[in-house]
Amino acid sequence: MQDSKVQRATKLLQRTEPPREAPTLMIQGTASDVGKSLLTAALCRIFARTGLAVAPFKSQNMSLNSYVTLDGKEIGRAQGMQADACGIQATTDMNPILLKPASDMASQVVVHGKPLAVMDAQAYRRDYLKQAEPIVREALERLRVAHDLVLIEGAGSPAEVNLKDNDIVNMRLAGWADAPVLLVADIDRGGVFASIVGTLDILEPHERERVNGFIINKFRGDVALLQPGLDWLEARTGKPVVGVIPFLPNLSLEDEDSLSLRSSKFAANHSEEGATSARLDIAVIRLPRLSNFTDADPLLAETDVTVRYVEQAEQFGKPDAVLLPGSKNTISDLAFLRTTGLDRKITTYVEGGGWLGGICGGYQMLGETLLDPHGVDSVPGLQQAEGLGLISAETVFATVKKTLRVQGSATGWNEREEQDQAHQAHQAHQDIQRKQLRPGAIPVEGYEIHMGVTKLGEGQMPFIRLEDGTFDGVRSPDGRLWGTYLHGILHNDELRRSWLNAIRTSKGWTTYEGVPLRFGELRASEFDRLADHVEQHLNMDYVYDIIGFSHEIDISHKIEIGQKEIDIK
Repeated sequence: MQDSKVQRATKLLQRTEPPREAPTLMIQGTASDVGKSLLTAALCRIFARTGLAVAPFKSQNMSLNSYVTLDGKEIGRAQGMQADACGIQATTDMNPILLKPASDMASQVVVHGKPLAVMDAQAYRRDYLKQAEPIVREALERLRVAHDLVLIEGAGSPAEVNLKDNDIVNMRLAGWADAPVLLVADIDRGGVFASIVGTLDILEPHERERVNGFIINKFRGDVALLQPGLDWLEARTGKPVVGVIPFLPNLSLEDEDSLSLRSSKFAANHSEEGATSARLDIAVIRLPRLSNFTDADPLLAETDVTVRYVEQAEQFGKPDAVLLPGSKNTISDLAFLRTTGLDRKITTYVEGGGWLGGICGGYQMLGETLLDPHGVDSVPGLQQAEGLGLISAETVFATVKKTLRVQGSATGWNEREEQDQAHQAHQAHQDIQRKQLRPGAIPVEGYEIHMGVTKLGEGQMPFIRLEDGTFDGVRSPDGRLWGTYLHGILHNDELRRSWLNAIRTSKGWTTYEGVPLRFGELRASEFDRLADHVEQHLNMDYVYDIIGFSHEIDISHKIEIGQKEIDIK
């Protein structure tokens, strides 16, 4: 198996006629949510493990789950995740156009990481797609010049006849990139053969010719029972089934968007030996415009936590803690809380001593007033709103979005602090003036994506001191209420465990020693688990062949991707 990997890698490292631009491979799907993003990530990892410089590319992504690059630009989370799988830093060239839904009919258009405008679908297609085409082609060209291989992910289905004339994400893009295409279908949905044959039938002859084979994804059961259908499909289309990928349960990697949220996706950890029976019940409020839902992923992986997504007041129950996550439209989502009665549930819960954390839009909601004088956050008629009134704060939405990776230190939860609440409350305002945090600060990092500026009232205690000496967020003296603009705050293992242990202590439960979950290490190992799984069930020799490499040499070196070293001998 290892020798085969080396042979395939050497084909990529030495070509008969080295081109100016790297070759490409494109993963398209018969529909949305068939697994294109994760299969692309798997291929990124497979090729990167052989020592190749691999990069992902998706010309246009629609998602509220975004990623901030090192230079403070915003791209789709899936391309950031795929870059991580490659072991490289993400850039805006990997996702030059990002659409962030602002309402049912309009989206914020983000070009190379910076907001351009809010457009409805018709205006975008009529007025902007022609401008987007050279932006997309130039970004792809830069990636191909800088890497050995570019793996392209399509969007939705290539067979949407009403969208094909100005397509910049599927078959026209495949033509620009001269990319062989593998078509992915999700058998878990049912009708897998009809979806594949129907897609091919709608494609133009030259587009159909570009499809080099099929991947059937999320299979459950005995593949022998599927074989007659596979034989029929190959005979019917004249194209091979390149792989049948079994469903891979409990994968600890982020989904493309909140439409595919599954609170059980890390459930394997709950059944492992050593998992505690005393699990904290954490309710995550499922906002209509929920953004960066991956903020809750580390909680899903904790063995002593059960996460519930709550959309209605009757689902609220009696949680041990509540997380109010980010929102693309904070004022509109505040209106949702009031319509459903969740606002009263949350305030009553906090007033009764409950534990509540707010992130970005959730942090803004904790305050007294939200103002949108320029109409950048809200819909018409909602330029001002009352917050939940749980902290003294006012948020004003500006016209410039802040996107930034940050580091700092946060006030943790420890026994000394709990015993000294009264003194800390008295010192809070003085600490702010002296730019100090309380004892027990924990190093943290995260990223900011917001247009709101929040001003705390007098006496409010900061949560995080940033590396430039400024402050972010708020924290009550007893630590039961906190808010921050930092997405990824719960990805900081020590801080997350400190919070969970404090909640456990308040219930009289035993706490965990040390930090039992290192989420970054788990994520790195999951990239390899996904890659191993896909590589086992995909005809990789065929994949290498359609990319078009030849000539073999011997290589021997060690590479490191993320936190795992791989030997190639």
